[in-house]
Amino acid sequence: MKSLTVTKNDSGQRLDKFLIKYLSSMPKSLVYKSLRKKRVKVNGKRAHEDLILNEGDFLELYINDEFFETKDEVHEFMSLASAELDIIYEDENIIIVNKPQGLSVHADESKTPDTLINRIQKYLYDKGEYNPDADLTFAPTLAHRIDKNTMGLVIAAKNSESLRVLNEKIKYKEISKFYLCVVTGHIYKEESTLKAFHFKDEKTKLAVISDAKKPGFKEMITKYKVKKKYKNHDLLEVELITGRTHQIRAHFAHVGHPLLGDGKYGRLDKKPLLRRQALIAYRLIFNFKTDAGVLSYLNNKEIKIPNPQLVTKEIEEKL
Repeated sequence: MKSLTVTKNDSGQRLDKFLIKYLSSMPKSLVYKSLRKKRVKVNGKRAHEDLILNEGDFLELYINDEFFETKDEVHEFMSLASAELDIIYEDENIIIVNKPQGLSVHADESKTPDTLINRIQKYLYDKGEYNPDADLTFAPTLAHRIDKNTMGLVIAAKNSESLRVLNEKIKYKEISKFYLCVVTGHIYKEESTLKAFHFKDEKTKLAVISDAKKPGFKEMITKYKVKKKYKNHDLLEVELITGRTHQIRAHFAHVGHPLLGDGKYGRLDKKPLLRRQALIAYRLIFNFKTDAGVLSYLNNKEIKIPNPQLVTKEIEEKL
């Protein structure tokens, strides 16, 4: 038997969801069987799977010891020597950083521990704002992601309540995301809203775009305006109305204007000006239409990268 007390960051979630995360080595079927067999008690009473946990609740788990950790967990972020971050905004609830090109937000096939989330957790740990042994299931978490080779703003939540609010506001499009990109050629309208249908091919990991609705395809909406014209390229500000995989890269390639440097959805010359897509997530606007709880103070706030370095001055002169 193991007993534990629910922390603030572990509260607000269903009992079954909490147990699945806490007992990560235990099959879900056994978690639900333990609940049915009354092997889980909350505050001395039998608890149903849909019970919402509160801070201070006392849990008793009459479960085999093999499903509990018997040794100290090695936290991956601990292996980082430093946590280099370009912090654009930070308060007691959230942190917004400018992710560099080439850094993955989460672990990928390279298995390197040097990821954005590990850098953030390391930074907060060094500051004394994150103790991985204090909370039972929560750790500072990214509220959204951008591609490895895309630069720009990413929001992370420092606590569970902030994460819940961010997830809700992103879902209901109450946080507007703006990008800058350089496309090849001159796009036909100075300002427009592009609409198409999107499908992610899991085998190729590429987005497939169609002008017509097809089974499995989801609507994709991309707004843009031309910010600057070069000789053979346009600099665009783009607002994502939907958030599909590789949306900006795939959508502009679909209309005949792939991003500069994008070898996946465009074509690289033998001596390309840029060997990564010219794309940066540079601006966020919090535009809450409903109650935002602990993050209400962010309403109508704009976060922006000062002087975003999309391309170097040398490359810009050749555009």
